[in-house]
Amino acid sequence: MTTPSSGSGGDDLSPEHRPDEGSPADEAAGQRFVLHKPGGEPVKTGRNLPVAIASGCVLGALVFFSIFPLPQLFTIITSLGVLIGLREVNRAFAGKGMTLAVAPMAVGGVAMQVCAYFGGADWLAGATALTAIALLVWRLRGGAEGFVADVSANLFTLVYLPFLLGTWQLLISHPEDGQFRLVTFIVVTISSDIGGYFAGILLGRHKMAPVISPNKTWEGFGGSVVGCALAGALCVVLMLDGPWWVGVLLGLAVVLAATVGDLIESLFKRDLGVKDMGSFMPGHGGLMDRLDSLLIAGPVVWVVLSLLL
Repeated sequence: MTTPSSGSGGDDLSPEHRPDEGSPADEAAGQRFVLHKPGGEPVKTGRNLPVAIASGCVLGALVFFSIFPLPQLFTIITSLGVLIGLREVNRAFAGKGMTLAVAPMAVGGVAMQVCAYFGGADWLAGATALTAIALLVWRLRGGAEGFVADVSANLFTLVYLPFLLGTWQLLISHPEDGQFRLVTFIVVTISSDIGGYFAGILLGRHKMAPVISPNKTWEGFGGSVVGCALAGALCVVLMLDGPWWVGVLLGLAVVLAATVGDLIESLFKRDLGVKDMGSFMPGHGGLMDRLDSLLIAGPVVWVVLSLLL
């Protein structure tokens, strides 16, 4: 489901303007595979690229081979995503003295995945509302001190993780071509990552958002636009039997969503003072580090496909 980069030009892996992280000998020891720019300058990706690619392929294969035999199994995949992501987010918030209501969040988050698949958007909204109430009631036990901070962290996590993951269930539960809608979503978002990554490392010169994410470049964003538009047109025509222009619009919408998702995750981690959310995926960091663009792109893809196809 993931690629070795994120969005336009790459946040975690893009070499542009990355501070030195060690001596050349250290980098060579930790990264045997080295990309080079057209002028011969080595590219510092910051991670072991082959391991990162292999990890993403394994996770992608797990998703692919679960949704086609029995699409209901995808509720297990996103439920596991909720639990693993909740563990990572809880640890990050704890470093700032904020406490998540882990038990009701876990139960409600998993229920939201099941409700989204079997009941659609209405059930997802209802399960989200009930879980929000449970989180508020759970926090009452802690008294007034830190109440607003804890509640804010809980409601943010509720929307950012299980609710946005639930929109993936809305895609796959479509009665006619749900599995192919989910595959389209994944392929187009990955194409944004790939196009942005390689355009960023080869051509990236002009910073896009230096204050938020200094590694992103406008050249990388252009690569994301091209990659998404092409992938969107091909997926919509070949898998969803729709017109090519819908695929192009889908691609453009995903580019914007994926870029915003990367920036949101960057600010989230920077504010909490963490570099990676975890170490769940070798070469990638935590699960939340790799879901950034996918979380925001999921509801966008669902809305676009629901309106235009």
